Amino acid sequence: MCIDRKNKILDRYKSSTVLSTKYVAIVVLIIMLCFPFEASSQCAMCRAVLESSGENSMAEGINDGIVYLMAIPYILVAFLFYFVYRKLKGSPA
Repeated sequence: MCIDRKNKILDRYKSSTVLSTKYVAIVVLIIMLCFPFEASSQCAMCRAVLESSGENSMAEGINDGIVYLMAIPYILVAFLFYFVYRKLKGSPA
């Protein structure tokens, strides 16, 4: 009887933790979507050179390139963590 009670308490704790994690993730996502901001992706020297040249298309191209170079390592690490997670869970990847 004591073991059943302990298992019920553990099950309730696990389900509440999962739910609270989902709620936190949803709240963070809503906050991020409600308060968008535009980030400048340039270092100070690149920005000064591009602003003095007067070509907006060139500055936008540099910004896009910097964002592209920044995003690729994050995507690769995310895939790595995903495959490690799948491997540890025992599911075939």
